Amino acid sequence: MPTDPGAARPTAQPASAEPDLRHHGDREVGGGLVDLAVNVRTGTPPTWLRRVLADSLDGLAAYPDGSTARAAVAARHGRPPEEVLLTSGAAEAFVLLARALRPRRAVVVHPQFTEPEAALRDAGHPVERLLLRKEAGFRLDPSAFPSEADLVVVGNPTNPTSVLHPATTLAQLARPGRVLVVDEAFADTVPGETESLAGRSDVPGLVVLRSLTKTWGLAGLRIGYVLAEPELIATLAAAQPLWPVSSPALAAAIACSSPAALVEADAAAKATAADRDHLLARLAELPGIRVHGTPEASFLLVELPGADEVRLRLRAAGFAVRRGDSFPGLGPDWLRIAVRDRATTDAFCAALARVLAA
Repeated sequence: MPTDPGAARPTAQPASAEPDLRHHGDREVGGGLVDLAVNVRTGTPPTWLRRVLADSLDGLAAYPDGSTARAAVAARHGRPPEEVLLTSGAAEAFVLLARALRPRRAVVVHPQFTEPEAALRDAGHPVERLLLRKEAGFRLDPSAFPSEADLVVVGNPTNPTSVLHPATTLAQLARPGRVLVVDEAFADTVPGETESLAGRSDVPGLVVLRSLTKTWGLAGLRIGYVLAEPELIATLAAAQPLWPVSSPALAAAIACSSPAALVEADAAAKATAADRDHLLARLAELPGIRVHGTPEASFLLVELPGADEVRLRLRAAGFAVRRGDSFPGLGPDWLRIAVRDRATTDAFCAALARVLAA
């Protein structure tokens, strides 16, 4: 597949003076602020899922057995159970990969979720950053990756850019001897989960990470999973403690893998897409705000001169948004904004207009 001539080549760069890789959206919220900083769907968990979780409490006296949940997740993606590892949120999977692997040359694509790099660095691995450029719409160029990289980490759709990379482009990153980690924590916010690699077992070295946090509102429960070749799954499992996933989290994995739940998730993704279009339209009415690339997930990344000061003024007006300067490759002129319902968006954009006019 030829390289897209419109995509500027990013440059692999060593990690240097650090943004705060451990700053996440949850640190922006609280105090009665309207939350546009955390990318969890509002109004969740739904009532039926709350009942599932409540019913699971009857079994808390027993040690959790993940076999049924593992089988449910495997069936959901058309894979055998030995290619699935359940984890205490997707964040645990990054830690397991960092502890279990011994990469000689690890490359993490940025700007993206910073926890993969933080976990690798905590485990003593040097990390190179491959910075995608706003001028190219934060798109991937497979030819920009060093051939010697034996571990590559990329999000799809990418947090915070909201860019959805083609599955064919991601597959081009696979190489013999390379582990290719694709973080699909937001894949279920895309209608039809287009460009997902979760059902692919033909891409060598592929590791797909998924989360139930975003669509189902389960950040406090901690449930995610890894999809990979059986040998790597066994290696990661050996690095886990005993009983790493709670019984309520296992019940959630089973329930959210059901056909009815998948239909509901896709309907939610379509509603989010419509709400995202409304947010884009409202932001386009305001001066100085620029969105690079084509957003496809449940959030937007905007460039705005003086965004760091704007964020503080928005807090004073009652709204929390995610700062951009903790993402490598961005800086103080960037904000991430979660997609919300139209009424919330209208109220937010009215407040933003007042802040910009002040």
